[in-house]
Amino acid sequence: MSSLSADLPIPEGPGSASGAPNLPDGFTGTFTSRYVDTGEVRLHAVTGGGGPPLLLVHGWPQTWYAWRMLMPELARDFTVVAVDQRGIGLSGKPEDGYDTATLASDLVALMDALGHPRFALYGTDVGMPIAYALAADHPDRIERLIVSEAPLPGISPSPPLFLPPALNARLWHLAFNQLPKINEQLVTGREEIFFGAEFDASAGTNKLPGYAVRYYIDTLAASPDALRGSFEFYRAIPTTIAQNQQRMQRRLTLPVLAIGGGESSGEGVGNTMKLAADDVQAMVIPGCGHWVAEQAPDELLAAVTAFLAPYRDAAPGAQNPSAHAAGV
Repeated sequence: MSSLSADLPIPEGPGSASGAPNLPDGFTGTFTSRYVDTGEVRLHAVTGGGGPPLLLVHGWPQTWYAWRMLMPELARDFTVVAVDQRGIGLSGKPEDGYDTATLASDLVALMDALGHPRFALYGTDVGMPIAYALAADHPDRIERLIVSEAPLPGISPSPPLFLPPALNARLWHLAFNQLPKINEQLVTGREEIFFGAEFDASAGTNKLPGYAVRYYIDTLAASPDALRGSFEFYRAIPTTIAQNQQRMQRRLTLPVLAIGGGESSGEGVGNTMKLAADDVQAMVIPGCGHWVAEQAPDELLAAVTAFLAPYRDAAPGAQNPSAHAAGV
């Protein structure tokens, strides 16, 4: 059974809301870190705001921190929950349980503990297949689904082995990260080289700020388990593929917004979701690379809030939609 036990410690240090660097002004006045024991794993989440719940699921090799630029504005209309996935950041790092069915169940237990039986959901990068699994496996829980910047293993066409150099630089990790041990051995002590190259290659022309890349790398280099945990989603891909091949027999019917960066996945995200869902809106953010929440926060925020407006306005106690439009 999941719980918000008073016995759980308060999250502290750089991985927490109180210890993270370069947050927007007033961030810690709105958001706090907490641990939730799902009964299977202890998850770390940063929560704040008011209104209907919105769960944000980060990508690789990031943490909840990827959403920091969007969270204050989203908190004006939504109760925001930005989670560290199993294996990542301050969340627990067990040896197994990294297939998307298990990762999705983690998030259902998290939202149960927080008192949110139904919620909107946004997953990016590896958070996208996790979010898809949650929507497919627990369709009664999700009101609206937003995804960005990833394929769906077992549903999307697999990329070829031989790719143009620029594309190879962005995608070679998909195979490397699945290796059982040698990837950890090669990357240990060279985290800045490996992860620095990943952030750079996927950014396109608009690179992430150095402080953010440094923060992510320091988090990944903090312990052997932190590095191992970062690879475990990929090691479970064969299991996720088998699960997705079953899921796609039950197409999603809820509204879906699929977002690609113009310098990254582009229209591929929308095309992927149309293989698995019936009601898909697709958009591409021009001039944006893979890290959409950090490279194009204003454009992304506008798209997300417009897509979630019907969900927001239908919530009990919601103010008049015209007041939102007027910025009241």
